[in-house]
Amino acid sequence: MSVTAHPTPAGTEEYQPVFVGATLEALGEILTRYPTRQAALLPALWLVQGARGWISDRNMAEVAEVLGLTPAYVKGVVTFYTMYHQHPVGRHFVQVCTTSPCNVCGAEDVVRALLEATGANELGATSPDGNWTVIEVECLGACGFATPILVNDDFIESVTPDKVPDLVRKYK
Repeated sequence: MSVTAHPTPAGTEEYQPVFVGATLEALGEILTRYPTRQAALLPALWLVQGARGWISDRNMAEVAEVLGLTPAYVKGVVTFYTMYHQHPVGRHFVQVCTTSPCNVCGAEDVVRALLEATGANELGATSPDGNWTVIEVECLGACGFATPILVNDDFIESVTPDKVPDLVRKYK
């Protein structure tokens, strides 16, 4: 399987393919575990996001090309699932559950504390230092331990505004 670089609009750098070297090898290994290339779409997208931090339209087109799918199909999958980033995010991606049970327990105060402590200032924005992006999510499945958050892949339960400064220091 080979993927070649494709030029981008005038005045910009040439697109650097994701599926080369170790990433291409990882994709090859993934493809052995699925009955069709289409079935490997989600893990292929994880490879892209792991390599680039987010999935651009050009990355979606590359995935489509490598898996023999249409770019529209791949974009439909990326836009359906909230775990795929469609724009650059901070080094630490923070998801805060703000569903009703967590809101009753102070989730909005946790969100405000996180935005202030990280410097992200608003939901979905990245902090000026590039380290933090904070978003709200629907239910992290820990209603008995409100307010739960995810920092990258770390699940943290029972977060309160007063715990936020220590959490942010932990990830610096």
